[in-house]
Amino acid sequence: MIDLSIVIPLFNEDESLPELIEWISRVNRSHGFSYEIVLVDDGSTDSSWQVIQALSKTHPIKALRFGQNNGKSAALNTGFRNTSGEVVITMDADLQDSPDEIPELYNMIKSGQHLVSGWKKKRHDPISKTLPSKFFNRLTRIISGIKLHDFNCGLKAYDSRLVKTLEIYGEQHRYIPVIAKRNGFGKITEKVVEHRARKYGKTKFGLERMYGLLDLLSITFVGKYKKKPMHFFGSLGTLSFLLGFLMVLWIVWEKIHAIYILHSSDYRDVVDQPLFFLAIAAIIIGVQLFLAGFIGEMMVMNNTRKSDYIVEETIGLD
Repeated sequence: MIDLSIVIPLFNEDESLPELIEWISRVNRSHGFSYEIVLVDDGSTDSSWQVIQALSKTHPIKALRFGQNNGKSAALNTGFRNTSGEVVITMDADLQDSPDEIPELYNMIKSGQHLVSGWKKKRHDPISKTLPSKFFNRLTRIISGIKLHDFNCGLKAYDSRLVKTLEIYGEQHRYIPVIAKRNGFGKITEKVVEHRARKYGKTKFGLERMYGLLDLLSITFVGKYKKKPMHFFGSLGTLSFLLGFLMVLWIVWEKIHAIYILHSSDYRDVVDQPLFFLAIAAIIIGVQLFLAGFIGEMMVMNNTRKSDYIVEETIGLD
């Protein structure tokens, strides 16, 4: 097994790739690391793939090209599957992450950490990126209990065992530390890293990251109930069923009390009371939630979920 795998998702970065790959190679050679660079071209429409083909002749590159743009999570997920290093490092392709951080990130993982997340303490980004990031970082800290300042930093280092447990899609790359903790890799820390101003092109991310809130809620829910859906649906179903049943008992008791104890003829029929219909609805909902729980349990037992994407071309892969 080699020392390092550097996974780089990219979309239309033909200008920055030569400089980035040379920089990564220089850093790794100077520290004596055995390494590979795993490039995932996420459906670029410029000449990125041609640049990768040229670079692969002089550098230890593995590369895959998607037929369409599937998003950063898909690119990372596919890249992780094709790594063979003891330590896996991810970085963006736009030269805003500095490869000079690689040696220290590597050493932090080798010292026992499962995940080290970069913290871009001083950022060179437009407000359309910084404001949403501050909001989601604070929200994610509160919900997950993980004390990181920058969950979405592209520069991260991982124990190789961790990346092989990841299955990310949608916008879940923003919450990899949350997923890692859920999977049992709790040694998570951060490192202040240099954030450089973009040298080529323009940013490809902005306010669309607001959709990440839905992924955060999904991860939080699934993390707790993925293996035990009946605990969630069954509990709600039981509560709803009992509530409906108690309401029915109350309605029946009122009628019995009026007829046989008070000997009164002044009472409403059961079906004339709104509470009766609420009780029936609660009972039906309770049964449905129970069934949802059972179906969820069966799905967990038979789950063979895979997230596969069409790969048009590869370099350096068997």
